[in-house]
Order: sequence, then structure tokens, then C-alpha cells
Amino acid sequence: MSTSRKRRRALQSRKIPGAAPGTLVVDPNAPVSKVELLAYGPHQQVDLKDLPVSQISEYLTKFPVTWVNVEGLGDLTVLQELGRLFHLHPLALEDVVNLHQRAKVEVYGDQLFIVTHMVTLKEQDGRCHLESEQLSMFLGPGFVLSFQQGLEGDVLNPVRERVRRDNSHIRVCGPDHLAYAMLDAVIDHYFPVVERYGERLEDLEDAILGRPAQSMIAEIHQAKRELLLLRRNLWPQREAVNALIRDPIPLITDETRVYLRDCHDHAMRLMDLVETCREVCSDLMDLYLSSVSNRMNEIMKVLTVMSTLFIPLTFVVGIYGMNFDTSAPLNMPELKWRYGYPACLLVMVLISIGQLLFFWRRGWIFGRR
Repeated sequence: MSTSRKRRRALQSRKIPGAAPGTLVVDPNAPVSKVELLAYGPHQQVDLKDLPVSQISEYLTKFPVTWVNVEGLGDLTVLQELGRLFHLHPLALEDVVNLHQRAKVEVYGDQLFIVTHMVTLKEQDGRCHLESEQLSMFLGPGFVLSFQQGLEGDVLNPVRERVRRDNSHIRVCGPDHLAYAMLDAVIDHYFPVVERYGERLEDLEDAILGRPAQSMIAEIHQAKRELLLLRRNLWPQREAVNALIRDPIPLITDETRVYLRDCHDHAMRLMDLVETCREVCSDLMDLYLSSVSNRMNEIMKVLTVMSTLFIPLTFVVGIYGMNFDTSAPLNMPELKWRYGYPACLLVMVLISIGQLLFFWRRGWIFGRR
């Protein structure tokens, strides 16, 4: 199946038009939901995997901060149980299962709903391609609840390691700092991805200047398409972080807003880098067309020089190839001369050498200027 068809199918909504707001319709091909819990305080932390939803409530009251992460959105029962346990708004939970949401921040009572997108580079058939995964977070009093699509790997391992490490600053902070740390990890992971595209474009530029090939057009278009995806992810993400800084949200403390300003600055830098890469992509297409045109001109110049060399030779051969009567009063010169044939060849060689010298002095061949 082509990439464009896969993208169209991914963007199609599974909700029936006219269905009641908040209706949950999960993808039958989505991975099974797996619940992970990481609860912590200044002096202790608990890390559990494949935890039943019914056992989460006891950790919510025991620890200052509880992070519940759900990998995979294929289990409707688990999603509904989590919705009842954390009193999630049905509209927000509907946005969790309907992927490809725009990055945003929404307030639902005493909870904050945040949508962002993680990006990773995956190897396939010896080439890298961009993969985007939606990350939905609920920030509430004493907890952070996150949902992931269930794709292989994520960018949140550095945050998990900081929580597991004793004497870490995050262990003495509230759940708003955990939400910031997750957002910061997501945005910072864009930097190596964008840098990889910068290196890829530099390699393409060197290849185009060396020997342009038609396959490079497809590579340039793929890079432009993936850079557009990065831009679509980053632009609303920057606005979402700015909303967390600007809006008077009680769940976000002033100390965390200081860190969020740094996060917003990283998003701004990434936007500049992505825009620069997109401009380079456009320049590479122009460079490719110019290189192909110059190469075609060089080929045409060589062919023209070769054709020009043979024009006088063809003229001489044509004259001496004419039929005539040798007994007539006006005979063809040198026909009966012993050295007539070698002399004709010598004249043709001298004509060719003279032309080559003329072309060289004019700078048309052999690189003379």
C-alpha cells in the first residue's frame, strides 16, 4: 500500500457521523492496553507494570505523585474504567482514542488535558522514515495520567530514570513538574531528529553537485513531506506550551512556569530549524534542476563539437566521392597522383587539429578560460 493511502486511512475518523459526543470507538487493530504505574515521593517510589485498574486507587492516596501510563488504546474496558476512576470528561477521553489530534491544552474542572506528539526515526529497508505518536496527558491533583498509541519505544525513558533516581529534584516536586518533564522530553527529542534531517540534506546537496540522479527527486520530496509533518506537530505544540505559561491555571505553579518558559524557547528554536530545513529542500530542488540542465549543456557541447569536427571532413569526403569522367578536359585534381589519398587524409587531420585548437583558444573545450 502506498504511503499516501496509508496516511489517508490513518486520518479517517472511526466515529460514526452523528454519534453522541463522548462516544468511544477504538481501533480494532490498536495494541492491547497495558497499564504502568510509577508512584513516588521524596523518599520512596513504586514502579509497577501490567497493573489492573482496580488497584490504582490505593496508590493515589499513598504517594504525593502517581504517574499512570497506558500503552496501547485497543482495550475499551480499560479506557472506560480509567475514565470512571479519574473522573475524566467524556469529550477528552474521546480525543484520546481519536488520534491525530492537534496539540492543545484544555481545562476540564480541576483537571488539565494536554495533547502532544512524539517523533522518532525508524529504520526500514536501509532508510530512515519519520514516525509520529500521539501522547495524551491528564494532569490532576496528585496524578498524571498519560495515554500512548502503543508504538514501539517512546521518548519518556529519561523522565522515568529521573523519577527512579534518589535525591532527584523531580521527586520533591508536584505532578505539574512531572507533566513539564514529559513535555520537555518530547520537545527535546525533536532536536536529534531535525539534526538528522540537516545531515541528510547536506548529503543530498553533495550528491547533487557530484552526480545528480533521478532518484534524488523522490528523496527530496520525502524529506519535504516529513519536514512538513514536523512543522505541523511543532507549531501547535509551541502554542500549547505558551498557553500553559500565559493562562492562569491553578494546577501549574509559578516555579513550573519558569521551566515551561525554557520549554517554549526550545520549541521556538525547533521551528526555526525546521523552517530552515524546508527552505534548503526547496533550494535543493532548484539545485538539482540546475545541475541536470548544466550536465545536459555539457553533453550537448561535446556532441556539438564532435559534429562540428566532422562537417568539413564530410565536405571533403563528399567532394572526392563524386562521380566524374577522368578523360574530360577538367579532371579532378590528384586522382592519378600517387600520394593523393594520403595527402587527402593529411588535410583532413590538419583541419580537425586546427578546429580543436580554435575551440580550445575560445575556451569551449578542455576547460580553458
